[in-house]
Amino acid sequence: MARHEELPIPIYSTLEPVYGDGSQVEEAQLRFDNLKSKFIDVFGHPPDIYARSPGRVNLIGEHIDYEGYSVLPMAIRQDTIVAIRKHDAGESEKLLRIANVSEKYSICTYPADPNQDIDLNNHRWGHYFICGYKGYYEFAKSRGLDVGEPVGLDAMVDGTVPTGSGLSSSAAFVCSSTIAIMAAFDANFPKKEIAQLTCECERHIGTQSGGMDQAISVMAQSGFAELIDFNPIRATDVQLPAGGSFVIAHSLAESQKAVTAATNYNNRVVECRLAAIVLGIKLGINPQEAISTVKTLSDVEGLCITFAGSHGSSDPVIAVKEFLSEDPYTAEDIEKIIEENLHSIFANSPSSLDVLKAAKHYKLFQRASHVYSEAKRVHAFKDTVSSNLSEEDKLKKLGDLMNGSHYSCSVLYECSCPELEELVKVCRDNGALGARLTGAGWGGCAVALVKEPIVPQFILNLKEQFYQSRIEKGVIDNNDLGLYVFASKPSSGAAIFKF
Repeated sequence: MARHEELPIPIYSTLEPVYGDGSQVEEAQLRFDNLKSKFIDVFGHPPDIYARSPGRVNLIGEHIDYEGYSVLPMAIRQDTIVAIRKHDAGESEKLLRIANVSEKYSICTYPADPNQDIDLNNHRWGHYFICGYKGYYEFAKSRGLDVGEPVGLDAMVDGTVPTGSGLSSSAAFVCSSTIAIMAAFDANFPKKEIAQLTCECERHIGTQSGGMDQAISVMAQSGFAELIDFNPIRATDVQLPAGGSFVIAHSLAESQKAVTAATNYNNRVVECRLAAIVLGIKLGINPQEAISTVKTLSDVEGLCITFAGSHGSSDPVIAVKEFLSEDPYTAEDIEKIIEENLHSIFANSPSSLDVLKAAKHYKLFQRASHVYSEAKRVHAFKDTVSSNLSEEDKLKKLGDLMNGSHYSCSVLYECSCPELEELVKVCRDNGALGARLTGAGWGGCAVALVKEPIVPQFILNLKEQFYQSRIEKGVIDNNDLGLYVFASKPSSGAAIFKF
């Protein structure tokens, strides 16, 4: 039997396979009915087809996917649905019109030109659809498919993944857009190829994505978290212990990943690359060779482990402690070691050059220490789940790993913020076995591992101790609290609907 990442995106004629039964499928039916009627109101025709992709919560493995390491996310029930209609070749206007069921987002119009550049200085919500559009055409071309002359497309979006939450609303949007465009052209491909394609798509918007968000959104299986490996992309089902539940809580600090990329997300990508090059040189690679061959910390992990072996250990952090300074490096410090100008190393990456412009110093020791230790925690998490420990001991160990991950993200990777620190503390004070920031950080959500029987009381306590003061200040409406704190079981991945 083919592994599930080898299979194409499933196509359904009813909602039940994705949304289950009872109130969830009724709610989904209302969303689809509303989406269709608004589509007809705006565009004058019904859509041809629908695609949906879920958000995700990363249970452990933060900021390591772009370094080539495995991560362990699960899909959540919140998703983005894209309804789409392809114009006939004869229809006059060759435009892409993207509307949203939410009045917060005005209609975006673009030319039907797959070669258009995305104006990153003018951030519009429709850009994420254009990522998918450009990506699909590039992919089709690489596969030798004849997609014909570009035609107009009408699309309408309905998303329930909160934006800026660290639950991957952008990947849910890019994945559902790409799959909708693909389905409109009557094409389908293996999930792993779509995961790779959509990861590359999001780079059109200037985020150096590592691929986790797209992989889980496309490849998730209901009832399982997934261990996602990269190069090549693979998903392994991970059955979580039955007695625990994951509660996701929004810090209400919005993470503007695309807007702050140069100082936050992409800055860390650059620091990791520089840490890897410096480690490579210190461990014996010629500087020019290190610059051309070392892209990620996983590329020099073998050398670090060999060094650690000579000191009676297998932990790559031993090499980090030996060869990288805990003090921040200036650009000049690094250039002395690597015998090259930093701008020339990143000359082909405009987003990395933006990082160099904004950065005052580089914390190589801290970033490398986080990546290597977090990569170990992911495998310890998976090993714990499949171990012979009692359920009680499993849950405790998983909680400890999550707490270790949060400490590393907060102190070594510095991707937390005061609101997340407060929220994580409130979670732990109220009986969470483990709690950590999830997603890119700098705002967004925390995820807490909570014993199933105390979940309702736990959520109530969070309301009183974290959200109540914010409700009183008018930051959020009391009626919307369910959007900001909820328990989630692992949900299913991307799907196409043809009714």
